[in-house]
Amino acid sequence: MENATEARARTSFWFAFHLALQLLCGKQVFAQIRYSVPEEVKDGTVVGMIAKDLGLDITSLTDRRFRVVSGTKDAFFEVNQNNGALYVHKKIDREELCQGSGTCLMELKILVENPLEMHYVIVEITDVNDHSPRFPEKQQLFEIAEQTLPGRRFQLHTARDPDAGINSIRTYTLTSNEHFEIDIRQSDDDKIPFLVLKKSLDREQKYKHSLVVTAVDGGKPPKSGRLNVSIVVLDSNDNRPMFSQEMYEIILLENVPVGTVVLKMNASDPDDGTNGKIEYSLGKTLKRNVYETFALDKVTGEIRIKGVVDYEEYDVYKLDVEASDKGAPPLTGECRVIIKIKDVNDNPPEIEITSLSNTVSEDSKSGTVISLLSVTDKDSGVNGNIIATLFSNGPFELNPSYKANIYSVVTKGLLDREDTSHFEMTIKATDCGEPPLSTSKTLSIQISDVNDNSPQFSQSQLNFYLTENNVAGTSVFSVSATDGDVNENAAITYHIVREGRPNEIMSFLNVNSDNGQISALKSFDFETLKTFQFHVVATDSGTPPLSSNVTVNVFILDQNDNAPVILYPVSSNGSAEGVEEIPRNVNAGHLVTKVRAYDADIGYNGWLLFSLQEVTDHSLFGLDRYTGQIRTHRSFTETDEAEHKLVILVKDNGNVSLSATATVIVKLVEPKEAFAASDVKSAAKVDEEDNVTLYLMITLGSVSLLFLISIIVLIAMQCSKSTDYTSKYLQETNYDGTLCHSIQYRSGDKRYMLVGPRMSIGSTIVSGSQANTLVLPDRRHASAEVRP
Repeated sequence: MENATEARARTSFWFAFHLALQLLCGKQVFAQIRYSVPEEVKDGTVVGMIAKDLGLDITSLTDRRFRVVSGTKDAFFEVNQNNGALYVHKKIDREELCQGSGTCLMELKILVENPLEMHYVIVEITDVNDHSPRFPEKQQLFEIAEQTLPGRRFQLHTARDPDAGINSIRTYTLTSNEHFEIDIRQSDDDKIPFLVLKKSLDREQKYKHSLVVTAVDGGKPPKSGRLNVSIVVLDSNDNRPMFSQEMYEIILLENVPVGTVVLKMNASDPDDGTNGKIEYSLGKTLKRNVYETFALDKVTGEIRIKGVVDYEEYDVYKLDVEASDKGAPPLTGECRVIIKIKDVNDNPPEIEITSLSNTVSEDSKSGTVISLLSVTDKDSGVNGNIIATLFSNGPFELNPSYKANIYSVVTKGLLDREDTSHFEMTIKATDCGEPPLSTSKTLSIQISDVNDNSPQFSQSQLNFYLTENNVAGTSVFSVSATDGDVNENAAITYHIVREGRPNEIMSFLNVNSDNGQISALKSFDFETLKTFQFHVVATDSGTPPLSSNVTVNVFILDQNDNAPVILYPVSSNGSAEGVEEIPRNVNAGHLVTKVRAYDADIGYNGWLLFSLQEVTDHSLFGLDRYTGQIRTHRSFTETDEAEHKLVILVKDNGNVSLSATATVIVKLVEPKEAFAASDVKSAAKVDEEDNVTLYLMITLGSVSLLFLISIIVLIAMQCSKSTDYTSKYLQETNYDGTLCHSIQYRSGDKRYMLVGPRMSIGSTIVSGSQANTLVLPDRRHASAEVRP
């Protein structure tokens, strides 16, 4: 397997060969692309889509292979062979890689096979503040003659901060003393510290001075580095070499051949002998790239090109040149040489987002500014002219500012979060060079919610059926509403409308404001209350809050909770006992008497059946189980007893039936006695029957009144709300003296009957209704009823 050197050699050979062929054919042999990535970025981070930016067909990348050739020994970048994406392969340390405070650029050669092509990619490594200023040495020694006059300057070691921009060194400070002060010379972006003698030295008083110089950068919080300075006072050579000027500035084209003489330095020293003999050297605290690119001849003072000069890597070089004599101690003069590299057109436009509102309210007006941005191009002339465009599927547009290359992204229509809550837009900047270079940036906009939707119930009216005798304080049913908004605007609370409704029922209802669960604080009685209505309001938590209401109709269902009441016979002391006298010579089928009873329940719960619980002779008397009539089975004989006791059991037809008993004493008398007795008792019996009739009328009137009220309430509900139920209460016409009754009503697609002692043929019992509700088959269609 070939090693890395052989691979690079083979790649260079094929590149040169392909380049020669392309030049002979007059074709373009390379293209340049520029990307930007911060240092310390994670491995695998995509830097740019090489294939797309080069205009390659992405669908046919399987036939082409990419190879990255860089000028460094480490492979910081690789290309994804599947989609042509350039990504970070190894952690990047900008300071280690670039050793500079200016723009840090890496040039990558992208070799594309099938067919063979070579392209250049420039990757800018941006800086973060992660270094403290550091001096090249911890100690610095100065030997100063005591004859030195105040104002003499001594260059200190320049601290280096690998960070760039505001994170670089901002100032130097010196410990307080009476002989020295610090002076900082600003040279372009560099600050050079000098130790300045402000008061003459006296070696006899003090022969050594120790000071501390602190370099402080501009980070937040600032970081600093320290240099210990030692000054030895002595008598020595007092003239230092001098350059003709303190600063030299030259312009140099990039890619200058190695060995080219850039500048010849010339310094003079008025001293004689060894004190006037000068040697040249570069400053010890320069950036590493200076030593790698330039060389200084210590005798002639010539500065020559030593390495590759690349504008994309460094656009300016700053050299500190020192001229030292050979006196004892030697004196040194210094100057600065600034070498500026001239650029060629190879930079794509850059997009800078000055301001961005990631979240935009859905009620924003048309023309609302979403983002401010600027586009720049390091090139000049036509190559620096930029055209910006916006691509978006939403109501947005790109407006130019009065100043060139400044734009604003604004809305051009209305926004609706419930329709679209998120937008992606792409801004593309293209220069006018040949070929044009472009850069794109994607903005992500989230639409925030406003309270523009009120809570909604699924229906305008809700019907609930509640069995009587419910447990007080428990939940009986619930209501629920939905809100198209989100967060606080969709947080719904519930309450019952109580204002302006002097209804006693409202005081016994409570709704859980959070979940709509409605609780009854009392137990309802069907015999007292059959139906009622109230309103529930759902309110969201927006500002201002929005609300809606729903009408709730509640129907109380009957339970078998009332025992039958004996209306006849009733004795004077109130017990259910009576005495009947009949002639001994009556025929079979003679009506002895009729037991009358009433049950406050309805339906099966109020349907009464009569039976003989106790009788002295079963062959003599019979009881009709539906009407309560007691008749003779046969004629009486001489051997029959003169007095008979009958105990009648009256019970309803509830699931758990309730009952009552009545006792009838039948006395047999001779016909003559019977006629006489009948004359004597006729007046009293008429009065008694009149009283019973009065009781029956009062009872029937009360029941009819309740039914009439129910009918009026249901008709009012039908008229006021558009519901799918109708109610009809029908009085049973076949009344036989036992207060039987029935009610029919309709709810939705079902017809209900609440029956008394006589039940219609073909009716069925509704499940869970305690056998008091019958459903009559509806030939139209069936639907379900709402139950709690």
